[in-house]
Amino acid sequence: MHKLLWFFAGAALVMSVAGLGGLVFLKTGAGGFSARETPSTLETFAARRARAMATPAEARSRANPIAETSEVLAEARAHWADHCAACHANNGSGDVEMGKHMYPPAPDMRRPATQDLSDGELFYIIQNGIRLTGMPSWGSGTPRDEQDSWKLVRFIRHLPSLTPEEENDMKELNPKSPDELKEEQEEKEFLNGGQSDESTKNGETHANNHAHQH
Repeated sequence: MHKLLWFFAGAALVMSVAGLGGLVFLKTGAGGFSARETPSTLETFAARRARAMATPAEARSRANPIAETSEVLAEARAHWADHCAACHANNGSGDVEMGKHMYPPAPDMRRPATQDLSDGELFYIIQNGIRLTGMPSWGSGTPRDEQDSWKLVRFIRHLPSLTPEEENDMKELNPKSPDELKEEQEEKEFLNGGQSDESTKNGETHANNHAHQH
């Protein structure tokens, strides 16, 4: 009996998603599938409904086992800056090159569309990703990995009240592009009198050896 109920539930889900997908296709078919387009209201609605239906009820009802402390927020803030900010921005706005050019664009996670999700839903999305979007799955199934994801949920809740000081500190933790690394190296060389770090080290070593010889 239970298997039959699961079968009908699965069939209803598939038909619902297929129906929403058909409406989206009819709405957007004339414009093709270019990622340059802005998602229509219908497409956004369909995507959110499909995501909601695909999230198990048990996952939605899970409570965050990690308490909110300053240490937890600091760890999650560093994790976000290093792993998530490239698409979502340090402040969660999505206003960065990668986030703006994804399809759909990375959402402003400070707004109700994200903040109204349950902790369990946010955790499930971090762990499993969202198909047909740029959101990958970050879950590996280890207890440490799950703890990190729950800490990120705490930080997502903190995003609407993120301070300018916190956001500025995060910039130091953001991954550097090759151009940024090159610029930093050139700045170091300039401050070292036109010598690279390696040249400076070699010069210091040679001077020390010369001093020891005398």
